[in-house]
Amino acid sequence: MKSRYSINKIIKIVKEHESGRSVKDLSREYGICGNTFYRWKNKYSGLDASEAKRLKELEEENRRLKKIVAEKELHIDVLKEVISKKY
Repeated sequence: MKSRYSINKIIKIVKEHESGRSVKDLSREYGICGNTFYRWKNKYSGLDASEAKRLKELEEENRRLKKIVAEKELHIDVLKEVISKKY
């Protein structure tokens, strides 16, 4: 799911909260719900933009690798089924 906010913008919003702004004010200003803010805070709190970008790249690579593993598992299952059939 693509966020309408960039990682840099999310980090900026989290830093605004860390500098003293309330979640209610930030939610109203940026049109987000409190749950979204707290999810962002858990994920991006303490990161700078370059670290967040690297985190995003690693998540994407992890997603791609999981897909490859799932496809290989499917191939293995099909091959096992073919081998187990008696002709």
